[in-house]
Amino acid sequence: MKNASMARYRWLVASRVLAAALGGYALTSALTVLLSLVWPLPKSQAVLAATMLSFTLYAVAVIWVFSVRSVTRAWLGMVIPTAVVALLCWVLQSGGAA
Repeated sequence: MKNASMARYRWLVASRVLAAALGGYALTSALTVLLSLVWPLPKSQAVLAATMLSFTLYAVAVIWVFSVRSVTRAWLGMVIPTAVVALLCWVLQSGGAA
């Protein structure tokens, strides 16, 4: 019984690590693109500012994944905002406005 409990705990931690690494990267990338599109700066400066901010956003995403109560909430907290932000990026770009 103790080995099964320990294995389950390890899988939950591994799932959080994947959610933080992969989900955090996807969310941060999508937010960086969105910020680059909406900031009222020249395009090169908007991209640079969004990229610099992305390091902080990624750290916040990783911390959040490990601070929530359940692994399911951690995954949903990465997947749903990433999908929403990606959709906003698609709409804001010229291809999405058609």
